[in-house]
Amino acid sequence: MNPAGIKILTRVVLLWAMVIFISGCSTAYYATMEKFGKEKRHILVDNVEDVQESQVKAQEEFKDALTKIKELYAFDGGELEVFYDKLKDSYEDCDSRANQIEKRINDVKQVAGDLFSEWETEITQINDVKLKTSSRKSLLDAKAKYKKLETVMNKSTRGMYPVLVKLKDYVLYLKHNLNAKAVGSLSGEVVSIENDVETLIKDMTVSIKEAQSFIKNF
Repeated sequence: MNPAGIKILTRVVLLWAMVIFISGCSTAYYATMEKFGKEKRHILVDNVEDVQESQVKAQEEFKDALTKIKELYAFDGGELEVFYDKLKDSYEDCDSRANQIEKRINDVKQVAGDLFSEWETEITQINDVKLKTSSRKSLLDAKAKYKKLETVMNKSTRGMYPVLVKLKDYVLYLKHNLNAKAVGSLSGEVVSIENDVETLIKDMTVSIKEAQSFIKNF
C-alpha cells in the first residue's frame, strides 16, 4: 500500500476507535446512572433543565452587555479605559455562556437520540399488540414534543452569534482606539445591536418556556 493509502487507512481506524471510545463512555455513564435510579428519560429532563438555567443567565448577561454599550454611547468624559474593560468583561461572559449553552444542547441531543433509539428497540421486544401500539404512540408523541423543543433551542442559539460578533468588533475597535472619536463612530451601531439583543431575548424566552413545558409533560 502506498503512503497516501496508509494515511487514509490510519485516519479511518482512528475515527472508528474514537466512535467506539465515545460509545463505550456513554454506555458506562448510562449504566452508572441507572444504578442511582436515573434512566435516560430522567437524564434528558435534567439536561434540558441545565439548558434552561444557562439561557436564563444568558439573557441577563446579554442585557448587561447592551447596557455597557449604551453607557459607552453616553460617554462624555472620564476614564474611557474603564468603559472598555467593562465591555470586554461583558463580552467574555456572553461568549463563555454561549459555549456552555451549545455544549449543554449537544448533551440534550445526544441523550435524546440514545433514548429514542433504545425505545425503538425495546418496542420490538413487546409481544402484546395493544401494548406495542400504545408504546409506539407514546414514542411518537415524545419525539414530537422533543422536536419542538429542539427547534426553538436551536433558533435561540443561532441568535447569540450575531450579537457576539458585534460585541467582539466593538471590544477590539475600542482596544485599538481608546478615544472620544472612536466612541462617536460606534454610536450609530447601538440601534442595530439593540435590535439583535431584543430578538435574542425573545427567542430565549420562547425556548425557556418550551423547556418548562417539555419538562412538565414529558
